[in-house]
Amino acid sequence: MTETEAIRVAVPRKGRPLEAVLERVADVAARHAASRSESDADADDVATVADEVISTLRHEKAVTKGRTEPGADVYQRLATYSGLDDDYEPEYTLLRDDRQGMPRRIVFDSLTVDVDGVPVQFVGREEPFRALRTHEFALGFDSADLVLEEVVELEPEGVGSIADVNARIDPMNTDVRVVSGLGDTVYHTLMARPEILPPGADLDREFVAGYEGDLCISPRYERLVEAVLGTRPLDGVSFAYPGDDREEEAAIADVGLGVYLTMTGSTARDHGLVLGEHLFPSETVLMENVAEAEELAAAKRVRDALATAAHETEIAV
Repeated sequence: MTETEAIRVAVPRKGRPLEAVLERVADVAARHAASRSESDADADDVATVADEVISTLRHEKAVTKGRTEPGADVYQRLATYSGLDDDYEPEYTLLRDDRQGMPRRIVFDSLTVDVDGVPVQFVGREEPFRALRTHEFALGFDSADLVLEEVVELEPEGVGSIADVNARIDPMNTDVRVVSGLGDTVYHTLMARPEILPPGADLDREFVAGYEGDLCISPRYERLVEAVLGTRPLDGVSFAYPGDDREEEAAIADVGLGVYLTMTGSTARDHGLVLGEHLFPSETVLMENVAEAEELAAAKRVRDALATAAHETEIAV
């Protein structure tokens, strides 16, 4: 590694968002090597460790959920996985999972790699976005949903894309801004029973604006849905919520109209629902605390490297 000022980047501890970050880091390493016509040995090392972390955490998730039996106890596995001697060796830690019985779960802790000539330590956090808000980090990755749920201002008109988000953030509220999306996208999508739609009507924002009645959503997405649809179209609309033991698509089928995450939409169709407008992409985003980044000479270099990829959501700042 070079002797450049090190940068710490907050990342999720587990799950698809962390996988998207690791895949991005491997991609950046490969492109950096190619652009300099250098040996791709380091890039191969980064790709290998990214794959190892992803595989390890998928295995540990299966252990936690009882889908596979571990070959050793949790402390032996933790010692086997974590490496402290060389670059490109990840560290892991133990957390209590929120599943029944609160089992211990091995999650990502940290990994230091070279990003465009800068040593970068990716540090696992339960809430990376909030760690940026409290100025613990200059850069970090988290779900775009959290930005809408916590800091995007509610206005009469809704937000349609991640590129719209920064314009809705009050600079007096937070110094965090969205830099780019990683493209690991599923969508918050309108879905409805076909009989509630008038002949020839599209299931879109305009339909919701003229609708009066219940709209079924997950309780944790209430503010997000208000931000995405806007407060004006929600006049005359009341939120309904699935019961604790109800699948979201089944609950929407009972209510008639709702918003939920879709990738292929197959589960919604199994419940007789039609899919409408993709309201907002739910993806992992790179974020910057602009106040903290100004104090770190290498932060912009790392930010720009991590924001660049063949498939990304570009943000006009």
